[in-house]
Formats: sequence, structure tokens, C-alpha cells
Amino acid sequence: MDLEGFAKRKLREGAGEEEIIAEMCSRIIEIKRIRIRKEDAEALSKAILEEAKRTIDLKDKGKSKDEFLIGLLTEIKSGVRMGEFGVGSRGLGDFYAHEKIGEIIGATSAVVDSSSLSDSGVVRFLSEGKSKGAGNNKGKFVVVTVDGMHSRLSDFPFLAGFHVARAALRDVYVMGAAPIALLSDIHVADDGDVAKIFDHIAGISAVSDATGVPLVTGSTLRIGGDVVIGERMTGCVGAVGVAEAVVSRGGAKEGDVILMTEGAGGGTISTAALYYGEYEVVKETLNIKFLDACNTIIEEDMVRKVHVMTDVTNGGIRGDANEIAKVAALKLVFYEERIRSLVNEHVLEMLERHGIDYLGVSLDALLIICPEAVAEDVKKVVRSEGVRIEEIGNVEEGRGAEIIVDGEKKEFVPKFRESAYTPVKKVVGESGGDFEEMKRKVDNAIREAIYKRDRVKEMLGGKETCS
Repeated sequence: MDLEGFAKRKLREGAGEEEIIAEMCSRIIEIKRIRIRKEDAEALSKAILEEAKRTIDLKDKGKSKDEFLIGLLTEIKSGVRMGEFGVGSRGLGDFYAHEKIGEIIGATSAVVDSSSLSDSGVVRFLSEGKSKGAGNNKGKFVVVTVDGMHSRLSDFPFLAGFHVARAALRDVYVMGAAPIALLSDIHVADDGDVAKIFDHIAGISAVSDATGVPLVTGSTLRIGGDVVIGERMTGCVGAVGVAEAVVSRGGAKEGDVILMTEGAGGGTISTAALYYGEYEVVKETLNIKFLDACNTIIEEDMVRKVHVMTDVTNGGIRGDANEIAKVAALKLVFYEERIRSLVNEHVLEMLERHGIDYLGVSLDALLIICPEAVAEDVKKVVRSEGVRIEEIGNVEEGRGAEIIVDGEKKEFVPKFRESAYTPVKKVVGESGGDFEEMKRKVDNAIREAIYKRDRVKEMLGGKETCS
């Protein structure tokens, strides 16, 4: 529970201080139980209320005549909630929010940045003595990524660590890079058991040891410090890789074929299995086949021969297909029965039992787009690792994505949210409100954020980022 958020909400509603303190104290005792005395809960409630009063709505308090400072300290509001817009739900709202993140960052000197809609960024690493001129194309590339753990795996720290570490390595591999280091960031709320940290790190280490990529650094914090109570855990894992050549989502060419490896899912499928009580399915996700396939592609120098590599994660193949098509300005055509044949049998059966669209969830399969002339070579290399891979579609002139089901072409677009894969998500649903109206409000917030950034940049004498 966010105690500071609770206090500020009550203040905005006009509640009296005694009422706020009494209710907050009750909530604290309800969660902490015998771990806190009533007088200590009251003292904490009063202190939180005092801090909330000092930091709420600074613009209206007249505490400073420095308009620049007040503007900087005032939180931008769009009036659109994260859940309403579907941020983090791997659908239309989530994709739109990520596009806007790239808009705030703006053009950079990176080889691949947020504008590519890729999950990793790429900068050129120049050896000593090399110039930084734009014409210099020599030197290796450094690939950097970060992935957040699945939010519903808070009570399963080992699984959360395993799958987020694997996801970070995937995102480096699909850029054509060999990962060289992992880093972690773990946050546990005030009442969480400290063992969550060690359980989580053990999950990350399992992947680290299996792949030979060392976990070298990280941080450990409490969520919200003293003003958030409960046992929730969240965090992320980052990865760094190096490459001689890189591939990105914009590399698809007309006439290319689309290949996909077998997929058994990761954090999303584990979550579905846990919350539908089908625990045995979790074991199907505990593999590193994706990583082995990518590693072999790099070792066999196939990266220079393919145009795109990506993992089927963001809202399933529905989301990935449309992101690639948008960046490449081409049409991607898929064959449903071919995709279906590559989904782990136990995973697919579970999804179908619960009415979950397998095309709209993360399958953790490897998607490769390459010239038809090299497709057989790619298949041979991947199969040498004991990983299934087949052709599932092709790239054509046009825009967007299509899927052929029983011989009939259908529009293949992401929904507002990814497929609802837990009972809670079924209740929340896959659709949203007035998306265009929400986008208008979000766009206003983007403009405010850019204005704030530019004011501070001007004050700092901002410089262009260098590669």
C-alpha cells in the first residue's frame, strides 16, 4: 500500500487530518499486525501526513516565487491512468506510449535507439585513436538492454529472476550481439521477506551460469522506502553485449521469408500456468533453447546474412508483426497453421483450455526475417542445436500485417491489450476506452515533458550525445 499516495489523495478530497491519521494508522496495523505498536503506527501516520502536506500541489502553495523551480517540481498530469491506457499490457496503448518515449528522447547519435521500436539500443564502440566523425564505420558495436520482471511473479522470486534474465539476454542476442554481462535491480516493499532478494538472484544466476554470461553488478532497494508497506517485489535485469554487425527491426526487405523457432513461453506463460493452477506447464518454460539458437547463429556468422531477428514477446506475434511492418514500411504475411505447429504442445493445450489467444501472448520464440536464398542455411544452423524452426510467412509490398487462416487472408493487428491470460485479466478485458481522446491527453503531457526537458537542458548548456 502506498501510504504517501493515500495521504495525498485524502488531502485532495478535503478529508480532515484526524480522519486521515486514524484511517492510515488502521491500514498500517492491518498490514504490519504485531510487528508495530499502535503508538508507532500513529507517529508514522502523522509524519507521512506532514510530508504529504509539504509536497502536495506545489504550484498552488505559493511557497516559492521561482516559477522555473516550481515548474520543475510540479508533476505533469495527463488525466489518463496507466491501466486505462494499457501501458505495460503490450497492446495499442503500450506501443503508443513507447513511441512517445522515443519522441521525448529525440534523435540521438546511437546506431539504434528508441525510434526503431527495438528492445535494445546500440552504440558504436570506437577504439583509441579513431575519430568520431559520422563517416567512420569501423569498430565494434555495444548493445544495451533492460527488462522488467513480470509483475505477477512477485510471489515466485526465482521464476521472476530466471525469466527476466533470459529476456534480457534474448534482447541482446536478437540484435546480433554476444552478451558479455548481466546486471540486476531488485526492489522489495517494506514488509517483504529479505529472502525474496536471494531467491530472485538465484533465478538470475541459474541463467547466468547456464549461458556463461556473468552477473556483475546491481542494486537492492525497498519500494517507496518507509512510505510503501506490503510484500510486493519488482525489479529488472539489464544486459550488455558486443557485436561485429547488428540487425534491427527496420531491416526487412520485400521478398524475404519469415522463420520462427519453437516457443514454450517465459514469464507470461508461467504466470498463466500458476494462476490457472496448471503448475506442470511452468517446467516447459525452463529452457534456454532461444539463447542456444541465437548463440549458434552468431558463432556461425549468420548475422550478416539475415535482415531481422526478434523475440515473439510484445503482445505476441500480433504485436511484433505490426511493429516490424511499421518500421520497415512493408507488409508481413503469416500462415496460422505453421505458427501453431511451433508452439509447445503443453503450452498450447493450456492456452486453448482457458480461451487464451496464443497469437496475442509472449511465446518467447525467435523470429528471423531473411532472404529466401539463405533460409535453408539459417534453419540448418538452428536445428544443429536441437531447436525446431520453420518458415511461417513472407514479406511483401504494402503496409501492416495479414494472417492466412484456413486459406483466408485476415487482418492481423494487436488488440488494445495482450490476450487476457489470467482470471484477473479476463475480468479487466482486452479492450479500452476512447483511445483517440486518451491519445490527445497523452500528447499534451508529452509536449509538457519536452518543454520541461528543454528548459533544464538550456540551463545546463545541453550538448548533443556522442557515440
